[in-house]
Amino acid sequence: MPNRLAHETSPYLLQHSDNPVDWWPWSGGAFEEARERDVPVVLSVGYSSCHWCHVMAHESFEDQATADYLNEHFVSVKVDREERPDVDAVYMEAVQAATGQGGWPMTVFLTPDAEPFYFGTYFPPAPRHGMPSFRQVLEGVQQAWATRREEVTDVAGKIVRDLAHREIGYGGTQTPGEEELAQALLGLTREYDPQRGGFGAAPKFPPSMVLEFLLRHQARTGSEGALQMARDTCERMARGGIYDQLGGGFARYSVDRDWVVPHFEKMLYDNALLCRVYAHLWRSTGSELARRVALETADFMVRELRTDEGGFASALDADSDDGSGRHVEGAYYVWTPDQLREALGAEDAELAAQYYGVTEEGTFEQGSSVLQLPQQEGVFDAERIASVRRRLLAVRSERPALGRDDKVVAAWNGLAIAALAETGAYFERPDLVEAALGAADLLVRLHMDEHAGLWRTSKDGHAGANAGVLEDYADVAEGFLALASVTGEGVWLDFAGLLLDHVLTRFTDPESGALYDTAVDAEKLIRRPQDPTDNATPSGWSAAAGALLGYAAHTGSQAHRTAAEKALGVVRALGPRVPRFVGWGLSVAEAVLDGPREVAVVAPSPADETARALYRTALLSSAPGAVVAYGTPGGDEFPLLADRPLVGGEPTAYVCRNFTCDAPTTDPERLRASLGG
Repeated sequence: MPNRLAHETSPYLLQHSDNPVDWWPWSGGAFEEARERDVPVVLSVGYSSCHWCHVMAHESFEDQATADYLNEHFVSVKVDREERPDVDAVYMEAVQAATGQGGWPMTVFLTPDAEPFYFGTYFPPAPRHGMPSFRQVLEGVQQAWATRREEVTDVAGKIVRDLAHREIGYGGTQTPGEEELAQALLGLTREYDPQRGGFGAAPKFPPSMVLEFLLRHQARTGSEGALQMARDTCERMARGGIYDQLGGGFARYSVDRDWVVPHFEKMLYDNALLCRVYAHLWRSTGSELARRVALETADFMVRELRTDEGGFASALDADSDDGSGRHVEGAYYVWTPDQLREALGAEDAELAAQYYGVTEEGTFEQGSSVLQLPQQEGVFDAERIASVRRRLLAVRSERPALGRDDKVVAAWNGLAIAALAETGAYFERPDLVEAALGAADLLVRLHMDEHAGLWRTSKDGHAGANAGVLEDYADVAEGFLALASVTGEGVWLDFAGLLLDHVLTRFTDPESGALYDTAVDAEKLIRRPQDPTDNATPSGWSAAAGALLGYAAHTGSQAHRTAAEKALGVVRALGPRVPRFVGWGLSVAEAVLDGPREVAVVAPSPADETARALYRTALLSSAPGAVVAYGTPGGDEFPLLADRPLVGGEPTAYVCRNFTCDAPTTDPERLRASLGG
């Protein structure tokens, strides 16, 4: 019999709707039930493409005896961390403070007042590697609740008080300057892996936001060292198993230092961020590899993640049926030499094995290999390789399909809109710009209410019930600003402004300028979450700073500029110390130091070919954070077009920054020079 999760829209919660556990979604009713029954709450947090979440579900939550014990002694609450990042953030902070580590699945025991008192992540069904079994944990917590209640509530109260006093050192409201950005670059150089690209040891995550900082720093200062770190890391990732050599797109991370074996789940946010990075790398260097990867990643997102409503789904699972009925991680992607021979015949299989690094012993499990592009001598026949790739992709498409998390997350769709809009513009692929417009239209129609407030998620054309958090407002505004520049349609600037009004009034501390992840009128948790550090995506804090700055450049709004600069005070404090974790904040700081530049291109008509050449030159500028407005003289689409006449009746470009403007030009080469290109 289905439990209470059967009526939810989250694919992750629906995966648990047939469990014998009497799950509740996160709600006031769950805690009221716990108070009435005088039992603790067990909070289980995960997400649909989380491998160990599936394992624990199969081992424990599908087990009748475990479920019976949970139902008798606890109220069980299941949360999708992607749907409720605020709940996840608050309790993950408690887990990390108490244990020094965290991860998913996250298991937290709470009082009926939602105060945490015992923590963990994955618990096995039987004691293993020094870990207690899940049943042992449940029995221990139940016994403590029954016999040592005062001790339990004292612990919970102390944890909540400690969390309340964990303050962020903002570093004042002054933006990072040359010195702080140079120190951040030096810190990155120390952690850089010159043999393999990337930063630190295994597991290695794609450092997309740090790469953006390196590219912007090089564009502003000419630093060859910054460009080399970005270029070499991008090449290593693109040649590694973390990149899908057949279908395009990136896996979540590499379990090794060499980018060989990935954790195979593919997330929308990783691919959106990396698509944009590779497009920007091409813009800076003309790299053919960067062009190919940007386009293949964009095509992957549109082909595999676009929903029927025009938005983009959250993720593809790591696990799939290996053909024998067992769900195995990586089964969809890996190949053995025998499988290559079956797909291609002996001669082409030998070529494919050499080209893609498939060995008899294998680079993954049970003699299988993850496809790579290892550096090697010799020249390969491009047409023959293209044929091999097409045939392997066709054979792979017949394998049991990967599960897809179909929920549309506003923030991640904002990132995808920015990436697809820019990639489509750079490589003259209007279909990609159209895909970005389709997602933007869905966000406006379905996720935005009459006051321009955002719902965080939707699924199958129905908005979820959870309010948007800071990253939703910031990343969607970022996507809309990119669309405004790429399409010349000022309505997207207007929509961005509506969203950023919410940032200023509902998410910003009016005195310090600090930002909160939840709105002032949002559901009250044990702590109002607030995190300026980048993780898998830009923090809401740094993403808001970037969008506020871009909007200020477009409109001249001093309020938005001031809010952006105040928000960057925390980057001044953290950048020199932990640059790997504030990459987007450092990128925004680069834009502040560069102006950012404001480019207006006026044309006799929108279709004028000479004007389009000027416009394209402006879009291809690598000046950090530059904004572009395109239209006819006196047009009201963009504030930057006001009082910008044609020069001699010809299409004309205007470039300004820091309240100073260059002489207008009708020459694309002069425009390129004035933009630092």
